[in-house]
Parts: sequence; C-alpha cells; structure tokens
Amino acid sequence: MNKGRLEAFSDGVIAIIITIMVLELHAPHGTDWAALRSLLPSLGLYALSFVFLGIYWNNHHHMLHAAERVNGKILWANLHLLFWLSLIPFTTRWSGETRFASLPTAAYGVVFLMAGVAYSLLERAILRLHGSGSRVHSALAAGLKEKISMVSYTAAIPLAFVDPRISWALFILIGVMWIVPDRRIERTYR
Repeated sequence: MNKGRLEAFSDGVIAIIITIMVLELHAPHGTDWAALRSLLPSLGLYALSFVFLGIYWNNHHHMLHAAERVNGKILWANLHLLFWLSLIPFTTRWSGETRFASLPTAAYGVVFLMAGVAYSLLERAILRLHGSGSRVHSALAAGLKEKISMVSYTAAIPLAFVDPRISWALFILIGVMWIVPDRRIERTYR
C-alpha cells in the first residue's frame, strides 16, 4: 500500500488542527498594551500547543519517510494518533479560558499522554510491518526522550490537582526537550 496518501491526509489534518487552534484565539477588546497583556497567557499556551503539534508533525514526517510501505493496521494507528491530536485545540482553549485550572490542565496532560501512546502504537505498527532486521527498525528504536515524555505526562496529570504550575513546567520542559529534532532517522538514512 502506498504511504503517500497517508502522509498527505495526516499533513492536512494537522494543518486543520493548527487552523482551528488559531481561530480559537480572540483579539483583545481594547487597543492598548494592557488589553494585549491580558491575552499573554492564552498566547503562550497557543505557542506551546503549536510547538507540540509541530514536533508531532516533524517526527511523523520522518517516521513515514523511513517507512517503505503501510498497511491497514498502520492506517488505523495513524487515525488513532490524529484523534488525540485533534483534541489539542479543545484542551488548549479550555486551559487558557480557565487560567490553567487543575482539571483543564490535567485534561491537557491526558490528551498529550494519549497522543504519545498513539504515536508509539503507530511506530510499533510500522516496525511490525517492516520486521526487526529492517533499516526502519534501527531508525525507530525507542529513545530516551520518548520515555521521559511519557513519565512526565503521567506525572503531570495528578500533579495538576496539587499545583497546576508544576504540570505546566513539565509540559514546557517536554516541549523544550523535543525542539531538538530526533536524529535517529537521519543518521540511519544518510
């Protein structure tokens, strides 16, 4: 099965998710700096969510570049990932509108934890199709960043009910950690 349609569909869905997210931003009611300053938390949250979507898009692109083909299991695993990514605008807006209250913060963490689980399942489906001796297998071997991310998201969810600032600090650290691109695929396919 050709992977081109899967890539194009995924790119389109992620572009729509980003568009929805930016449409959720509201212009300030005033025309001075104070009016804009009141929107800074929402703008910062949008930027963080945009970075996360960019990270997913970038890594998804590299992973599919490494794959030689796809099958039905990969298509469904990819839809599972896109489902969780599609919830990002909702939790982003909810967190911003509630000024980072506990439950919306925990929901934000759940969405990103589940997106991470879905990404891992997609990666495993690709690895199963290509086999353990394949070139893609060596390119996609699980790394430390994935493990740190999953543990951090898992910790951030209950910590949101202790102090949401701890959760947001963890989210920001995960984003900063992933800003540096994953070089495993590039090293394998040089």
